[in-house]
Parts: sequence; structure tokens; C-alpha cells
Amino acid sequence: MMQRMSFLRNFFLYKCLFALTFWNHVSLSLEDEFLTSVSNNFPGDGSNKKIESLPLTYTNSHQSKANFDNSGWVVITNTTESLSLSEITNNNVEKLVALLSNFRQGSRLQNLTLTNVSVNWDALMDIFQTVWHSSIEYFNVNNVTQLSDVESYRFDYSGTFMKAVTVNKILITDLYFSQNDIYRIFADMNIADLTISDSEIIHMLCPSSRSPFRYLNFFKNDLTDLLFQNCDNLLQLETLILQKNKFESLSKVSFMTSHMKSLKYLDMSNNLLRHDGADVQCLWAESLTELDLSSNQLVDAVFECLPVNVRKLSLRNNQISNVPKGVSELKSLEELNLASNRLADLPGCSGFTSLQFLNVEMNSILTPSADFFQSCPRVRELQAGHNPFKCSCELQDFIRGERRSGGRLFGWPAAYVCEYPEGLRGTELKDFHLSQLACNMTLLLVTALLLTLVLVAAVAFLCICLDVPWYVRMTWQWTQTKRRAWHNPPGDEGTVLQFHAFISYSERDSSWVKNELIPNLEKGEGCVQLCQHERNFIPGKSIVENIINCIEKSYKSIFVLSPNFVQSEWCHYELYFAHHKLFSENSNSLILILLEPIPPYIIPARYHKLKALMAKRTYLEWPKERSKRALFWANLRAAISINLPTADENQCGETD
Repeated sequence: MMQRMSFLRNFFLYKCLFALTFWNHVSLSLEDEFLTSVSNNFPGDGSNKKIESLPLTYTNSHQSKANFDNSGWVVITNTTESLSLSEITNNNVEKLVALLSNFRQGSRLQNLTLTNVSVNWDALMDIFQTVWHSSIEYFNVNNVTQLSDVESYRFDYSGTFMKAVTVNKILITDLYFSQNDIYRIFADMNIADLTISDSEIIHMLCPSSRSPFRYLNFFKNDLTDLLFQNCDNLLQLETLILQKNKFESLSKVSFMTSHMKSLKYLDMSNNLLRHDGADVQCLWAESLTELDLSSNQLVDAVFECLPVNVRKLSLRNNQISNVPKGVSELKSLEELNLASNRLADLPGCSGFTSLQFLNVEMNSILTPSADFFQSCPRVRELQAGHNPFKCSCELQDFIRGERRSGGRLFGWPAAYVCEYPEGLRGTELKDFHLSQLACNMTLLLVTALLLTLVLVAAVAFLCICLDVPWYVRMTWQWTQTKRRAWHNPPGDEGTVLQFHAFISYSERDSSWVKNELIPNLEKGEGCVQLCQHERNFIPGKSIVENIINCIEKSYKSIFVLSPNFVQSEWCHYELYFAHHKLFSENSNSLILILLEPIPPYIIPARYHKLKALMAKRTYLEWPKERSKRALFWANLRAAISINLPTADENQCGETD
């Protein structure tokens, strides 16, 4: 009997041990089968950088399209530590809650992702509450549709391992609900990281007590300037992303951050932010070091409303045309992005003493300041490409400054191309060159002045050598005489020939003219009427006018040439006017008498016409032998023979 009892006892113990071992094996198998990886679907470029620090694992291993246990949902991915399910509806939500209830403390499941969730409000809260008290640390919900009215729910935040919650594209079908019923659920979560993106939420409440939030991402919603105003319970918040919302006042945003004593990064890009600077004060969190204000409606006044300790600032794609001087200094600023604005020149570094990186691409900069690298010695990289550069001397100075700076231009040379003038459009700046003379104004002025002086000296030398002033003065006298002749009254005498010849001679040769020339021509056969200045110049008229009148009223002009003639100023006048008549009337009116030989070296330069006449025309030479003088007078009479008007013939013989 005792042996039988001992056998039964041992058999029972073996059975219990076998059952316990089998149950543990089944439990571990189920857990290994349904734990799946989480998909980290953080929206927006601005949030990716911050989310990378979260210890989420994503794996595409063990993908399956098969339904799990005929429950209606789809298993997307599963691993030991992660589970990803899709197509959660009211029909299978109870089974999901029952499944998640098995993952209590000690389970290895850490990442849970639910996609395409369409359930009632209470069922959605049951999912959140069950996950909250499980071993899950990172919970992601994508494409959520709430099907029933939002009602108050007492959420228990205690006893959780949760670290991060991400809700992407949540649709609330209830149009009338209390803000506390939904926003309070998320605002009071005792986790480090919360993301609600692309969900069209219009508000978020301030946490009821001091919140452990370190990271908040409200990308692509409808939040406004009312967010977190006078909220003192976000003291541990370090990163706040409000990209693509509907904020309008930069000042109100600054006051929102003033209560966030630990805030380091703020993304306000793609909003409707303005700041007119009309005595509007700003108060930023002193801890804020990185600020993104790109793609807003900010103008130059934005520099009056910036955090003083900011190190990295993005003002890309705004309406900034100038960086005002005299604004509050940003001594800690190291990186400044001003791309896609309206800048006409590079900003100075007077207010940014620590600036190291500057981006001014795609602005309206024609000619960058050549002294930029000297005024900003700490800048290590300048992005200034894709601007409409005007290739000029000033731009060449900037290029030389860049070469001396050691290649701090980012994108050089492909992004730096001439836009103006049109003839150089498309030319890379590295291939644009101008001579030093064309770009150095001082050198250009000195060169132009020297050339002008040389030209003036050359002209003056030529004028002196060619006696140009004398010709100018003589031309002026002739012009004045002609002008007066054109205005003569109708009764004045015209230009009818009155004399056979006009005599031009030097006063030193007057004895030969009076004793030899005039008596032999005016007396005897073939009376010749001569015009002599002593007897035929009209009193009251100028000498030049009398000379011109006598030459024009005489058929011939006789020039008595001698060394004395070439030394006489008035003889030169008379020769000039007679020569002018020779060419203007195409007549043969000049008669040259060489009274004495003239050495060529004593003929002044202005007598080049006399030299030409003596070289080309036949002249009469006064013979020293008396026997040859009869022939001389005969030739002279033949040269001047002409019939004057009858009215004047009776004057011959009355000129004694």
C-alpha cells in the first residue's frame, strides 16, 4: 500500500513538472512570434534630425501578409522586441487589447506600431491605456480615424515604461467636444517624447503639472499663437517643433518660449510669422541656441526680435532685404542662413562676432562687398552662389579677396556665374578678368591726365611750329570782313574789278616800288592801273578789310619778294588772302617778283605757301643789268594785261 501511494505521488509530481515546462515553452513561443519592429514615421525634414536620437529599432525582417489567428488585423513586421499591426477596427480591437494585456512587466516587447486604425473613442483609449501599462516603450499610431463621439476618459498614467508616443494623421469625426477630453490626454502624458503630426489639431493644453516632456513635435497642424501661453510646466522641454502651422506673431512665440527654461531647439518654419518692429518687445528663453524661422513673412525688423544666445539661425525664404546695423548683437551666433531672400549685398559681421557659416544663396546680390572676408575673419564658409552677379571691377575685387581667403566660398566655381552684362551671361567668375588699368580708377585718371597733357603739348608744339595761332587770327579777320561785306547797304560797291593789279611789298622795299614799279607800269603805252595801300585804302576801315577789298577788286596781285617781305606780318596777310582767292576763284591771279634772292633758312614756317608757290609757279626776277630790264617790264605788262571797264579807263595818267 505504501509503495502504491509513493508511485502515485511521484507520477503526479512528474505530471505537474511536465505541464509547467510545456506552458512556459508556449508562452515564450507566442511572445517571440508576435513581437514586431516599430516603424519610426516622424514627419517632416525638421524632425528627422531629432528623432534619430531615439533608440527605436526598425527592421523589415519577417514581413507577412497573412492574417493573425483569424483576428482580422494584418501582421506587418515582427521581431522579438517589435510588433507592427495594420487594419485595426472595432471588430478586432477587443482581441488586440487582450493580446497586448499579455505583455506586462518582464516582457521583451518594446516597440509597437499600429497602422490604419478605425475604432470608437473608448476603444482607442483602451488601446492607449493597455499599452501604457505594458512593457512597450515606443508607441506609434498611423492613420487613426475616431468613429464615435469624444467623451471624458480617466486615463491612468502610473506604472508605465513608455518613453515616446507618435501619432500621425489622426482624424476626429466629432465636431463638438471638450478640449479637456482629448487634448488633456496627450498634454499630461508622463513621457519624454510626444509627436502629433498631420492631424489638423488647433490647440494643445498646457500640462496640469510639471511635465517630463523633453521633445514635442506638432508638425503640420493648425496651431496658432495661443499655444502654451503662460505655460510654466514645460521646464524640461529641450526640443519644440511647430513646423507648418498657423503662427503669425513672432513676439508671441518668443513669450511662449520664455517659460521653457531648458529649450534649446525651436522649429517655426513654414508658418505665417511677421514682425514689424514697431516697439514690439520680444522675450526668448535664454537657453535657446538653435532657431529655424525659414519660409515665413519676416522682413528686416526680425533682427530686433531674436534670442541673444542663439548659435544657429535660419531665416531662409523670407522677405529680408538688408541686415540693419546697430541691432542688438548676437555674439554667440555661429551659423546664419539667409538664402532665398532679397539681399542686395553681403551682410557685415559687426553684430555677429562669432559667425562661422553664412548662407546667402539665391538673393539679389549683384556685386558682393570686396572687404567681406576682412570684416568677417572668423567665417570659415560662405555660400553665396546662384546670385545674379554683375561682372564688373568691383566683382573682380571680391574674386581676388576670395582667392586670398583660402577658398572659403562653398560651391566655387560652378555656382558662381555672371548674369550681367548680357554679353558675359553664363561665364563663370573664375574665368572673368579685367585689366588693372580698367579697374583702378586712380591709375586710370593719372593715365588719362598724362595722355591729355601729352596731347596738349603735342598740339601746342605743332601750333607753334606751324604758326597755327597766326592762321586762326587771320581766318577770324577774314571771316569778320566777309560778314560785314554781306551786310553792306545796296548802294555800296560790289566786287567789280577796278584795278589791274594790287601791289604787296615790304615797307623797306617801298623805294623800288615807288621809283621803278609804279612809274613803269602806270605811264607810257598800255596804262596799268595799280592798287597801292598808301593811296587806295579807305580810311575808317580796318587794314585787313582794306587788304581783302583791294585784292578782290584787282585782277592780279603782284608780290614783291625779298628778305624784307618774309619778315613782314602784313605781307603774309596779303599773300594768304591772295592765295585764298587763287583757289576759291580758280584763277591765275598771282604774279611773283623776286626783287632780291631769299635764303631758304630765313623763310618762317608759316610761309609754307610761299615756298610752294615759288616751287610750282614761274616768277619774275628783277635783273641787276639795265639791259635786261626792258624785257622784264614787257613780261610784267603781258602778265597783267586785261581790259578794265570803260568807266575807269580815264583814270590812267591821273595817278601821279
